[in-house]
Amino acid sequence: MHIALPLGKGGVILMGTNVPDSMCHTLIPGNQISLTLTPDSQAEAQRLFEGLSRGGKVNVPLEPSSWGTVFGMLTDAYGIQWMIDYTPQS
Repeated sequence: MHIALPLGKGGVILMGTNVPDSMCHTLIPGNQISLTLTPDSQAEAQRLFEGLSRGGKVNVPLEPSSWGTVFGMLTDAYGIQWMIDYTPQS
């Protein structure tokens, strides 16, 4: 299940999901959260993705997603999980 909880004004959203062991996700302290950045441009999304992934691991390359955004996931050099999600303006 997923949740998206808007927090006040300014576009801050607290999002959550469950990932049980049956989905091949093993809990290791530190991997139970991911931080998401939603930049204002694709160039900024690329800059953030490249900078955060330096010395880390790309889990999902930054590319157009099936849901209409440019999306990527990575684990930085310190073990923090990140999602970059840019929504092109139509």
